[in-house]
Amino acid sequence: MKALVLAGGSGSRMRPITHSFAKQLVPVANKPVLFYGLEAIRNAGIREVGIVVGATEPEIRDAVGDGSRFGLEVTYLRQDAPRGLAHAVLIAREYLGDDDFVMYLGDNFIVGGIDDLVDRFRRERPHAQILLTKVADPRPFGVAELDADGRVVRLEEKPERPRSDLALVGVYLFGPAVHEAVAALRPSRRNELEITDAVQWLIDRGHRVESTLVSGYWKDTGNVADMLEVNRLVLEGLEPSVDGEVDEASELIGRVEVGPGARVLGSRVVGPVVLGPGSLVRDSYVGPFTSIDRDCAVIGSEIEYSIVLRGARIDGVGRIESSLIGREARVVPAPRVPNAHRLVLGDHSRVQISR
Repeated sequence: MKALVLAGGSGSRMRPITHSFAKQLVPVANKPVLFYGLEAIRNAGIREVGIVVGATEPEIRDAVGDGSRFGLEVTYLRQDAPRGLAHAVLIAREYLGDDDFVMYLGDNFIVGGIDDLVDRFRRERPHAQILLTKVADPRPFGVAELDADGRVVRLEEKPERPRSDLALVGVYLFGPAVHEAVAALRPSRRNELEITDAVQWLIDRGHRVESTLVSGYWKDTGNVADMLEVNRLVLEGLEPSVDGEVDEASELIGRVEVGPGARVLGSRVVGPVVLGPGSLVRDSYVGPFTSIDRDCAVIGSEIEYSIVLRGARIDGVGRIESSLIGREARVVPAPRVPNAHRLVLGDHSRVQISR
């Protein structure tokens, strides 16, 4: 069995961060979200991985390399533009051959990995196996409709009027029959080749499609709110460690990881918090569920429930929360200006100004 990891896409919902940064490399607890997926694939016993890349290919290649650091053999497959999930399968046809494969969206996060899913697929041998989860608003997702016996009968991509609350999770398992399905597709109303249409093609022709309801935690980390929530979840399992400097005027409470070369001076840090190598926290408060990447500085400020990327500096700005601060960003106080009002008033106007 092989894996096909999708790491293209523009990351439009994560802008402006993704104007200069691949969305799959945004860190969760100071580790790119893509790495969690690669580790899950490795832990499921899969070694050969094709990574579908687009405009951010150089960044993905630089971060992942040949895959050996993960115990994987990585091949890069270039997609000229985001043309749908099924298009990724189409361009990977030669690489995949007639092998079974897992398709894993590189910006998805699944607690507990995919071991059980892969084991079930190998044991039961369906033509396709999909993951489903109940969501409050299924309209932004692919949506599945099941019959009375729990079999998948219909799939629809981003429907205006969903037939169920069961959304497709970004992990799929396929046998080689999916290649015939993908080759038969035509672009959808979104001008993409939809993987939901490929699975529907299999269903319509009597191929066996199984589904699994995800009982654990899954997130599509496509926006800032979801990134912060996944960061919170990962930090819940943080093991405290101090490999840097914490002076006597500072206080660490709960699960706090201080990386090598990091310094905490005259500050209070309430975990779970991870402070990356070479970073500085001085005269500040860092609150729960905050990840601060390497070579950052937080000075004379408060920050909580946030992600701070490599090399950012937060200096003298009071309190920040529920935020994502990009690489090398600077957050500093605005210059003070006199309090004044500028008015253009018509004849006989009456204006009341609070003092």
